[in-house]
Amino acid sequence: MFPTFLIGLREGLEAALVVGILVAYLVRSGRRDVVPRLLAGVLLAILLAVAVGAVMTFGAYTLSFEAQELIGGGLSLLAVGMVTWMVFWMQRAARSMKADLERSAERALLSGSLWSIVAIGFVSVAREGIETTLLLWSMVRSFGNAPEALIGAVLGIVAAALLGWLLQRGFVRLDLRRFFAWTGAALVVVAAGVLAYGVHDLQEAGALPGPFGALAPVDPVTGAVAVGVGGVPFGYAFDVSAAIAPGGPLAAVLQATIGFTPQMTWLQVLAWGAYLLIVGGLYVRRVRQRPARVPASAVPDPSEQGAS
Repeated sequence: MFPTFLIGLREGLEAALVVGILVAYLVRSGRRDVVPRLLAGVLLAILLAVAVGAVMTFGAYTLSFEAQELIGGGLSLLAVGMVTWMVFWMQRAARSMKADLERSAERALLSGSLWSIVAIGFVSVAREGIETTLLLWSMVRSFGNAPEALIGAVLGIVAAALLGWLLQRGFVRLDLRRFFAWTGAALVVVAAGVLAYGVHDLQEAGALPGPFGALAPVDPVTGAVAVGVGGVPFGYAFDVSAAIAPGGPLAAVLQATIGFTPQMTWLQVLAWGAYLLIVGGLYVRRVRQRPARVPASAVPDPSEQGAS
């Protein structure tokens, strides 16, 4: 439940802050009448994210095993790309997020169009919704469709909505810079695990060479796919299934936190390590050199909303 809870909390709070900024601006501008339109756009974005998740989940049942693995691996890579972009975007855009959102709302009000306000609400939340759907779908598949993964995501989203409301009302204070910095670092680790699982899916589908294809190195003694040094480059890097049961609690904890599974191919390990080394190193360096400060003004002042 931990990684999916983290995803729901991080993405949900981001969306809650965006909606809160927009609502506060409309109220301060004396346009409470258009707030329902904004919220209608937010609802449409949520419905889109749910629909995308439903199509990916139920649509896969009609495909062959190879097609399922190919689509699953491709969407896992897409999810990793979107998450990577998101954590770096937050570092760069946090300072100007409030001003940018208010300018967009002002332009929509000046246009006088009903759909402009609806579109602002939709676009502001749709990105987080699609990112969340893709990442959760990839992680639920990696956990074998475990219901706990979905429960964790729901709890994270509920906690984000509650925390966002408390922040807007001024009941709690949160150092958003540190929150997004730490959760961003955790998401980089989670994304590395999703990347490794995506590589495994593509190997099973035959899109990448691995232990399931003709290029798999064979152990001359056992006749099985080679493990360790003999398995380079398309065999298994290690297989500790005898010590760590693949379906056991320890394996689940390791997979949830660092993306480790008891049996991993060389391509999985290399992809996992390269991602952490390159993306993780760049993220840590940017956090240290140029902290993504989220100013207090990013959280709407509760006095601006009155009784809203």
